[in-house]
Amino acid sequence: MDVHPAGSLLSFLADVPDPRSRRGRRHPLQAILALVCCALMCGARSYAAIAQWAADQDIALMHQLGFTRKPPKIGGIRKALIALNLKAFEEALTRWAETLLNRPTSAAVPTPEAFALDGKSARGSFDGLVKAVHLLSLVAHESGLTLAQTAVPNGGENKTNEHKTALRLLEGIVLEGRLITGDAMFCQRDLSQQVIDAQGHYLWFVKENQPTLLHDIKAAFAPSIEGAFSPSTATNLGERARHGDDPRQGAWSS
Repeated sequence: MDVHPAGSLLSFLADVPDPRSRRGRRHPLQAILALVCCALMCGARSYAAIAQWAADQDIALMHQLGFTRKPPKIGGIRKALIALNLKAFEEALTRWAETLLNRPTSAAVPTPEAFALDGKSARGSFDGLVKAVHLLSLVAHESGLTLAQTAVPNGGENKTNEHKTALRLLEGIVLEGRLITGDAMFCQRDLSQQVIDAQGHYLWFVKENQPTLLHDIKAAFAPSIEGAFSPSTATNLGERARHGDDPRQGAWSS
C-alpha cells in the first residue's frame, strides 16, 4: 500500500493499534476507520447506514481509502468498532484536527483562537434502559471543527460531571494562545487555574452558581451614587472643572 501523505486523515488513522487477530484480517483498520469517518460526515448514524454508504460509493473511492477489495459489510464494520481502542482513535483524530487548524506559534497569533466547551447527548443513544451517551466536546468557534471529545459519566445528569470531565479533556490539549469559552457550569476555580497554568485564556458566563463573584461583578458595574457617568464623560467634566467651566456648578450653588 502506498504511504499516505503526511497530515492526511489516513496517516493519523494508521497509528491506531489494530485489536483484531492477524488471522483472517481482510481489510486494513485505517481503511475501515476512514470509511466510518467519511460516512458519519455524510450523515450516516448507524452501522447499517455506514455499510450502505460504503456500498453506494465508487470502487475508486474505496481504493483511495485503502481497501484492496470490496469494503466490509455491516458485521465487519461493527466488529472492528466494538474492539477498537477508543482512546487511541480519539487521540488520532485530535492530532489530525490540530494539523487542519495549522496553529502557528503563539507569538504570531494576534488574537487567541477561541474554542467552546460544549456538552451534548448523542442522538439515538437512549434505548429506554441504558442512559443516553453524553459527550463533552472542544469545538473551534471559527471552523466548527471538534478538537477533542470524551464521554461524560452518568449521561451528564449532574452538571458537575461536565465540569470534572472538562478537567480531563483539556489535559492533553495545547492551550497556549487559545481562548476556552463555556457556560456557567465551567466557571470553577480549578478549571480556570488549569487553563491559566497551560498559558491559555478563559471566558465563562457567570450566574447564580457563583453568587459572590456575580455580586462583585454587579457591584463593579453599578452606577455611582452621584449618577451614572461613562469614563469619557467623567474625564471631560474633570477637564472643564479645572478650567472653571463646570456645567454642574449652578446646581450645586446655594
